[in-house]
Amino acid sequence: MTLESCERCPRLVAGLTELKRTHTDWHNAPVPAAGPENAPLLMVGLAPGKKGANRTGVPFLGDSSSGWLRGRMLEAGLLDEHGQLTGVRITNAVKCLPPKNLPTSTEVRTCTETWLIQELNEPGLQTILSLGGLAHRAVNTLLGIRQKDHPFSHGAEHMHGQVRLISSFHPSPLNTQTGRLSPRQFNSVLHRALGQR
Repeated sequence: MTLESCERCPRLVAGLTELKRTHTDWHNAPVPAAGPENAPLLMVGLAPGKKGANRTGVPFLGDSSSGWLRGRMLEAGLLDEHGQLTGVRITNAVKCLPPKNLPTSTEVRTCTETWLIQELNEPGLQTILSLGGLAHRAVNTLLGIRQKDHPFSHGAEHMHGQVRLISSFHPSPLNTQTGRLSPRQFNSVLHRALGQR
């Protein structure tokens, strides 16, 4: 089974099937990771946004969360002149658009144990930057880390073997437009993830 053919979550498959009827030019399928497979930094978000990754087929591309995040990445030198990712790989814990952006615990477990675990085992991975609490908890679970040993907070950092885990608030408008997550706050975490203290 490939990611593109995955139908393990019936509710998510049903939602995508409906969107295929109403938005025929959208991706409307599981969204694979983007960026070089051997990148030292992996960013993990929640799930594809309806008008972002679910539309474009690329994680964090096409909506307001994406624009905000890619602005920070451009400043950090993680995008080349053509907008291609360099030195970073981006993915989501859940690969398909969940209704109301709320995957069930079963959907998270099914998707992460099937697909995200493979991305966490890429050679050359040095740092994982989790964007939001769900991504943070999903990474912890896959790596066998107890949540109380690495609780979520913006800027939380934990070493797991040779891999550094860092967490940030998710760059959704709910956080970026309310002042909960400023460019300066995110840049500070991103620079740490890149080894620039």
